[in-house]
Amino acid sequence: MSPLTLVTASLLALTLALAGCDGGSGSDAQLREVTSRTLQPEDTELAAIYNRSCRSCHTVAATRSPLTGDAAAWDMRMQKGMDVLVNNVINGIGGMPPFGLCMDCNADQFEALITFMATAPANP
Repeated sequence: MSPLTLVTASLLALTLALAGCDGGSGSDAQLREVTSRTLQPEDTELAAIYNRSCRSCHTVAATRSPLTGDAAAWDMRMQKGMDVLVNNVINGIGGMPPFGLCMDCNADQFEALITFMATAPANP
């Protein structure tokens, strides 16, 4: 095989290999979703509430809810202030129903859940 043919074949193989990559955005989103499913509040009472009321939406990207532990998704929301976020949970917003499916939760619990989801470590 001539050197030119070898270089051409190598470049073609490299191009095809890189074309098989999705550029990272899809795999990054999948990684954030998988990671969100591994995160749990340390407090057992809060974990129970999270598992029954929050987890089903905040660990599934298709719901368009900010994923637990996805700092970038939560940052713009956190900038609105905790009072606004708690009010959004109480009244519902977008696809989230009023009280976020936790009719017996109080504002302090909502604040703790929001804080957990927004600040959970990305690498547990």
